[in-house]
Amino acid sequence: MSKAILFVCLGNICRSPTAEAVLRRLAEQAGLPLTIDSAGTGNWHVGEPPHPPMIKAAKARGYDLSPLRARQINPEDFQRFDRIFVMDDRNLRDVMALRQSHRLSETATWPERLLDLVPELGLTEVPDPYYSGAFDQTISLCETACRRLITDLQGHEAQ
Repeated sequence: MSKAILFVCLGNICRSPTAEAVLRRLAEQAGLPLTIDSAGTGNWHVGEPPHPPMIKAAKARGYDLSPLRARQINPEDFQRFDRIFVMDDRNLRDVMALRQSHRLSETATWPERLLDLVPELGLTEVPDPYYSGAFDQTISLCETACRRLITDLQGHEAQ
């Protein structure tokens, strides 16, 4: 059974496209048929590729972000995706506000923080490298959380 996963950050040019690319590779390696996408809460970068320094850092780690283009999350995403992962508390508030403003049903997907998948890290937010410049940290955090997500999904597939 295929699952659909959406990653959300602020502008969809650093963190969420990185998580998308990481999960795409891990799912392919694991043989899991996933639909994977990313979006931003804001519309500033719609249609643009990821931030060039993020593309460069990801490429150095073997991920190609260059084909991805930013888009903004929309109400239909709460029906299309089984899981929606946000990168920080601001994203969580913004996605919850969107969900509530459209009066979506209780069965519509609820957002989750990506790093809640790995509580042992002691972090709840993926810092925004657009401001911090910590592009490698973003990739590492996405890899750690996405590996856990793959393990969780494989566990559900076995049941």
